[in-house]
Amino acid sequence: MSNLLWKSLVVSPAVLGATLLVSTTAIAAPNTATVVSPAKQPTVAEVAQQPEILAQTTIDQVNRYSNEGNQNNSQSQVTSVSQFSDVQPTDWAFQALQSLVERYGCIAGYPNATYRGNRALTRYEFAAGLNACLDRVNELIATATADLVTKQDLATLQRLQEEFSAELATLRGRVDSLEARTAELEANQFSTTTKLVGEAVFGVTDVFGGRNGDNNNTVFQDRVRLDLQTSFTGRDVLHTRLAAGNAQPFAIDGINSGAEGTQTFQVGNTGGNAVTIDRLTYEVPIGPANVYLAASGGRHSHYAAVNNPYFFDNTDGGNGALSTFASESPIYRIGGGAGIALNLPLGKGGGILGNSSITAGYLASQANNPGLSQGLTNGDYAALGQLNFSVGDRLALAATYVHGYSASGALFDSGSQGTVGAFDVGTGQANFLGNAAGRAAGISTPSSSNSYGVSAAFRPSDKLSISGFVSYHDVTGVGAGDDYEAWSYGLGVALPDFGKKGNVLGVFAGAEPYSFNRPGFVGNNVPYHFEGFYKYRVSDNISVTPGVIWLTSPGQSSANDDAIIGTLRTTFTF
Repeated sequence: MSNLLWKSLVVSPAVLGATLLVSTTAIAAPNTATVVSPAKQPTVAEVAQQPEILAQTTIDQVNRYSNEGNQNNSQSQVTSVSQFSDVQPTDWAFQALQSLVERYGCIAGYPNATYRGNRALTRYEFAAGLNACLDRVNELIATATADLVTKQDLATLQRLQEEFSAELATLRGRVDSLEARTAELEANQFSTTTKLVGEAVFGVTDVFGGRNGDNNNTVFQDRVRLDLQTSFTGRDVLHTRLAAGNAQPFAIDGINSGAEGTQTFQVGNTGGNAVTIDRLTYEVPIGPANVYLAASGGRHSHYAAVNNPYFFDNTDGGNGALSTFASESPIYRIGGGAGIALNLPLGKGGGILGNSSITAGYLASQANNPGLSQGLTNGDYAALGQLNFSVGDRLALAATYVHGYSASGALFDSGSQGTVGAFDVGTGQANFLGNAAGRAAGISTPSSSNSYGVSAAFRPSDKLSISGFVSYHDVTGVGAGDDYEAWSYGLGVALPDFGKKGNVLGVFAGAEPYSFNRPGFVGNNVPYHFEGFYKYRVSDNISVTPGVIWLTSPGQSSANDDAIIGTLRTTFTF
């Protein structure tokens, strides 16, 4: 046997034995292999459900382990055990670690001068850690330090080879299997840049109370949304969403159909499950700012923080509160359509503006129409400005201003994403039209509005969330006697993980938008809204939400019967 071969054999047991202590350092490298949409980072459970991602992560870790020996920088490689701040002479493995450092130099620490020797490792991780010291073998041979090893080291090497041969063979088989599956996916995948996110909502619902119950029947409604999320850089996302549904709200006493009591899955009804593109938006970071572009179906709550966790669902679908009013402040439902918005951070933490940002956006509902009093700037529009501030991860605050113009004079629209550019707000605000004479004749007059709102969300613990909002609206019409003011407010309390992880118990109370000085309108009662729901998570992809909505004085009139809406909502996500 040549001298070089003998040195290779006698040096290997020391190096391989050293990996027992080194491997905790090797496995500590952060996992950066998984690439996901910027809209959502995967949880541990989500990664575990994706074998391809998990296998790819393992392979990338092995590659990093193998290259660790080449990282001879002053931060990771140590020459004395005293360089580790968390290793003390009283530690039971101190002498063994000291020997491996000083005799073989095959121990690497963290950049912050810690070793973290108490970390646990799996047999697979240990097998992968063996590769981390193979490069060190050549260095020891080249420097002729192999005379320090013994026959016992050789015996140790033989035992290690036998002990971990099965793990190494299994890992090799997993690599081969992963390569085959990756090739198959690349050959048959739908797109290299697009993933499909879907939601289907089934709702059984009815309304009770006086004439409300007599004028409505129990219904079984549905809504389906398929969102094609495309990323070209890994940080941007293009939403192309297809929607279909047959859901519509109840006719509440004294209020037009589609006003108070509108539920989230009743928004965006296409009629008879006809399929439409109800959202076409693009979000991309440019420098420090996040830019939002909407070609169709844009909403302020797509880009502005509404500060209503567990009640708000950014798809306006089946995972938050039952009603649109409890989902978000009505101020975010003024206007909508096509336009642009951006969010710009004002600080990086620590200072007076730390964790603050400013949001600005402009949406027009007739941006595609070249007709007179239409288009991007001459039709209905709403411009939003918002200042956001957060204190740690427990408290979030926002102050919001919205200036809007509506040719119909409606502050909020109770219909679809159509003419006045607003969305289903679930309020009687659809009656907020021009002057009394115009309303009596069925004619509406244009008006502009200045709306101001504040919102806050407070999470005192992981099991409790409190959120609320207040909004004030000053509406000015073009004719005499068209001006009025409106108010709205609400408070919600949510108990996440109530009874089971993923469940949510929510209670919400507030006043839907009301006005006491609308010209020609009779009704001076506050239309209160009370809601309770319990979202039960059947699985990661299915949830069932029973709940009740109680509306008092619909249309601000005590002459109208209270309405009680009962709903059983089932949501499928994929």
